[in-house]
Amino acid sequence: MPHNSDLARQQPVAPVAGASLNDWLSYLEAIHPVEIDLGLDRVLTVFRRLFRRPPKARVVTVAGTNGKGSAVTCLAGLLRQTGRSVGTYTSPHLHRYNERVMINGTPASDERLVCAFEAVEAARGSTSLTYFEFGTLAAFQVLAEAGVEDWVLEVGLGGRLDAVNVVDPELAIITSVDIDHVAFLSDDREVIGFEKAGILRQGKPAIYADIDPPSSVLQQVSAQRIPLLRLGVDYSLADQDGRTVLSLPSAKGLAGAELVIPEMTLPLNSVAAAVVAALMLEPGIGLDTVTAALRNITLPGRFERLASEPDVVVDVGHNPHAARWLARQVVLRCRSGGKIRAIYGALSDKDIEGVVREMKGAVDEWYLVGLDCPRGLSSEELGRRCAEPLSGAVQSSYPSVESAINQVRVDADTRDLVIVFGSFFTVADARLALGAENAS
Repeated sequence: MPHNSDLARQQPVAPVAGASLNDWLSYLEAIHPVEIDLGLDRVLTVFRRLFRRPPKARVVTVAGTNGKGSAVTCLAGLLRQTGRSVGTYTSPHLHRYNERVMINGTPASDERLVCAFEAVEAARGSTSLTYFEFGTLAAFQVLAEAGVEDWVLEVGLGGRLDAVNVVDPELAIITSVDIDHVAFLSDDREVIGFEKAGILRQGKPAIYADIDPPSSVLQQVSAQRIPLLRLGVDYSLADQDGRTVLSLPSAKGLAGAELVIPEMTLPLNSVAAAVVAALMLEPGIGLDTVTAALRNITLPGRFERLASEPDVVVDVGHNPHAARWLARQVVLRCRSGGKIRAIYGALSDKDIEGVVREMKGAVDEWYLVGLDCPRGLSSEELGRRCAEPLSGAVQSSYPSVESAINQVRVDADTRDLVIVFGSFFTVADARLALGAENAS
């Protein structure tokens, strides 16, 4: 049996004064026995030590299976057009941890993050926190110290038991509900909907950004008397002569007018929800201002074009729901006579078979790649998982994203479209290979 001194030596030691951001991130990875440990008790305990009073900010919380990051980015951009100062929290990141916490569109500095980590460490005492929980509380600390007026927060996993849910929002957005993270959220859409609906607050307005909400969401809306705006019921999107027109609701103080959404590479459901949210929060913003702002809003890693002739597009989509959207986008954007070539790398805990089935009809040739990261599959392992759904498809395997990109540039015609997708790690590797890591 180990002595107490042996156990003490096994405990990670907090970084000393002057430690770097990387030192702190390594510490965060070591202090909790599991990566994901859903529940609010521990987070709430530390949150109350950090914030004796609720943060002096207007909070918007965004949950959903897909489209959360797009909604956060659009809403933050629109609110900034009104002169509001805005902080955002999203996860995961592509290249640098700092991307998770943005202040008026700029990543938080190492110094701000380190100071926030030190504050959380001092407040937590003996309370154990996961990497995500610690980082979420640190993000709140950064936003509070920066004094921004609006916090736009992306839920990491689920909703009800996610660390972000310790703050009470003035407005909640649920972008979509579908199957993902089965090990933690179930494979039942109604159960997942109940978890997502956990971000709702009694009497506070909410937006549901898809046309088919689970009954579990609507039940929570009714029980808590939520003023809910639903796509297809209270506002709508329509294609009119090749233009996407958003018809705004006449209720809830909005204009009942129509707005043309400029061509964007973000999911239009998320964009529309962000526009409705911005108009609810800041009704004085002009529709012309909204349209102009949307033209300049992009999100690294979300159908992002990194090269041309052939076009090389990256997307972080990693579940069947996201793949369904992605399949439509590549078909719409591939040039006449061109082929669609997919570079696909994935993590072991994802529904790989489901993703491939959604994309198979759109893709002419597959390049299966290995990922050198936690839970990343080698190209051989990925090939075995894809064997049945890709039966009969043209496919090849490569040890890395970069090697596949090099090969596809040899194989492709200038009219082809290359889509690199499957995870944030896949997209990050592609952005590095194509020299785009500093573009975000």
